[in-house]
Amino acid sequence: MKFAVALTLALLLLVACKSAPSEAEQEAQVKIHYALVEGAQRLDLSSLGITALPSEIGQLTALEQLDASHNQLKKLPPEIGQLATLRRLYLYDNQLSKLPPEIGQLAALSSLNLNQNKLKALPSELGQLDNLIGLYLDRNGLDHVPPVILELDSLRVLSLNANQLERFPGKLAAMPQLTNLNLSGNRLRELSATIGQFINLGSLNLSSNQLSALPPEIGQLAQLTTFWLYQNEFTQLPPAIGQLTGLTDLILWGNALRALPPVIGQLTHLERLDLSLNQLEELPPAIGQLKNLQQLRLRDNRLRALPPEIGQLTNLTYLDLSNNDLTTLPREIGQLANLEELNIRDNAIEALPRELRDIPGLIIHWRE
Repeated sequence: MKFAVALTLALLLLVACKSAPSEAEQEAQVKIHYALVEGAQRLDLSSLGITALPSEIGQLTALEQLDASHNQLKKLPPEIGQLATLRRLYLYDNQLSKLPPEIGQLAALSSLNLNQNKLKALPSELGQLDNLIGLYLDRNGLDHVPPVILELDSLRVLSLNANQLERFPGKLAAMPQLTNLNLSGNRLRELSATIGQFINLGSLNLSSNQLSALPPEIGQLAQLTTFWLYQNEFTQLPPAIGQLTGLTDLILWGNALRALPPVIGQLTHLERLDLSLNQLEELPPAIGQLKNLQQLRLRDNRLRALPPEIGQLTNLTYLDLSNNDLTTLPREIGQLANLEELNIRDNAIEALPRELRDIPGLIIHWRE
């Protein structure tokens, strides 16, 4: 019954229009009116193919979540600012080139996803969003960090993946509340010393840039647990990497690392270490100190042998050694009692240590 009323209201609105809306716009208007009748808190307008949000959207004063992603939106109506209770706004994969100043009226907004649009700047009114915790601006073509972001005092998560940033935005260090920063897929060539001022970062993604070195100040990120550095141009890691003792995930695949520093053994909380697609010829004995390591990925390197200390990784469940230059495995590998999967394909290993037989349920990828 309620849907019938909503549909009738929508049809009356369409008749009143001078120009008939498209089928996609009609569907959007019907959904909006149905949500109005129901007093809905969530509205899904995604993947309709609409080019604009109907102005009636502003009547949904009970709305807490609006998903208008995967459309062809070129602008937002001023009425968007009337959604006083809106907490989550998803607008990714559209064609937005600017936001209306009324966006600053969304006082309850905590998450704003603007990924994959055409934004080159953000309105100053965005700084009024005192409750905004997460801001996602991936794939927008930004060549700088909009200054208004510095005014978002509650912001904890900032994602700027796949933009056109050439300089590390050190000014973001003025936002000590940031815990998650994604700068992957940009054009960064170096990090400034200001990286050490991001003292509360728990996750930092610098992958797919053009970085070849980490400054000593990287060791000051005492809260860091996840560090993504894959697909850069690193040939070595600085001693300061050993100061990141809270790390649980270190992802370094697709670089040009020739060796690991002994301080790698200080990362005793590491659970996942990915060193695939590098140029490593050996592992330091200190690798055995990573007592909490669960996954170790070393495929596509130049390893000729493994140190006996590999057997000390007693929490390891997954070990990938494929496509290296190994001819044997150390007997100590049989001490990996929790190992579930071992990949040694594309090596020159002719025989396996007998000790591997003592690991129950172990899956070995070898010659298949």
